[in-house]
Amino acid sequence: MSSWSPTSWRNYKAAQQPEYEDKAQVLACLETLRGKPPITTRGEVDRLRMELADAAEGRRFVLHGGDCAECFADCRADVLMSTLQVLLQMSMVLTYATRKPVTRIGRIAGQYAKPRSQAYEVVDGVNLPVYRGDLINRHDATAEARKADPSRMMSGYHHATASLNYIRALIEGGYADLHHPKRWDLAFIKKSKNRVAYKKIVDAITDAIQFMDTIGAVDSSERLRRISFYTSHEALLLPYEEAMTRRETGGEYYNLGAHYLWLGYRTSDINGAHVEYLRGLRNPLGVKVGPGHSPEAIVRLIRSFDPDGIPGRVTLITRFGASNIGRMLPPVIKAVQKAEVPVLWSCDPMHGNTEVLADGRKTRRLKNIFSELEQCFHIHGAMGSSLGGVHFEQTGGAVTECIGGSLKSARQLEHYETVCDPRLNGAQALEMAFLIARMLR
Repeated sequence: MSSWSPTSWRNYKAAQQPEYEDKAQVLACLETLRGKPPITTRGEVDRLRMELADAAEGRRFVLHGGDCAECFADCRADVLMSTLQVLLQMSMVLTYATRKPVTRIGRIAGQYAKPRSQAYEVVDGVNLPVYRGDLINRHDATAEARKADPSRMMSGYHHATASLNYIRALIEGGYADLHHPKRWDLAFIKKSKNRVAYKKIVDAITDAIQFMDTIGAVDSSERLRRISFYTSHEALLLPYEEAMTRRETGGEYYNLGAHYLWLGYRTSDINGAHVEYLRGLRNPLGVKVGPGHSPEAIVRLIRSFDPDGIPGRVTLITRFGASNIGRMLPPVIKAVQKAEVPVLWSCDPMHGNTEVLADGRKTRRLKNIFSELEQCFHIHGAMGSSLGGVHFEQTGGAVTECIGGSLKSARQLEHYETVCDPRLNGAQALEMAFLIARMLR
């Protein structure tokens, strides 16, 4: 394999990159970013690698969730707090369900760029460059807003830093105390056909926590109050990712713009620039795979990122869709098992279950999301494999973008706020955790 450096990706074809008009401004922004303090630390990244290695060997479970595409405008205390709250509550339910510690990774503090299927779109009869995320351009439907703006990389750095600093402050300040499931927003339970089963889960969690408090299990109580939380984003805008790469003591390279990065479905060409960039990092990596990948291509991707077979290095995030997973996942599992490449298996039940409504908006149905999850658990179990994580696009807000739960039809999608793909709202995301718990218990 050829030698690697943070800039070697420039020798390869780079998909999904914007065209900047002012090349000098791009270079100036990147030079400034290289001198900025890192957002995360090597120690945090290494700790996550260890946790993911445990998950790959069946000793942990991974909850990975957050916004489809973060907006700079959502770098607000209330938005960050609600997102963190729902992820923490989900992790508590999954801990109960799996009887394993749960590693929490947010699509947060940096998920500002999105790959797109088309370079242009027509808005009110005007042909405009497509919105590629706040790291690149603005969502407003004007030619000026849709220009790729290098200064937005600086804004992305500052918003990611502010977001993670606030999350750290919340956790250090005790907001992550999970002792109070009775204070969770569980109004959706009353409307659910599974309300009796859900209530039993809440009662069981509450009883377990109260028992630990009663017998004075200080260490256990402290672990609930002080948790680890990690950030992630898709490694898409390669000049920005290059600028966030740091060489640490010992010569290893880390991307310290996040703890965890993933290779997107649309940028997974094994001969492409994204694969070249990511293969040289020490960060743990996610690899999104779906119907467009052959089992053999998936094995080649894993080996390109993890030639030494280190558990925790690669998470294979499958996104086949409820109607395809039964046919497409088994050959992938078989190929990975035959190749003896260690991976952590995770299921993304969101992207393969997107549909377009008559009015042009995208949505997803909870029944299809859970169906893919349920099938995924069963397929892994039947093949002697283990599903070690789940991956959701979600928000803590009261949006109405996915159909299911209390939202029975598309007519109820009154608070449709996403700038890209539809997300589970807080109640739907928590209900998804309860559905998994009910299935596993």
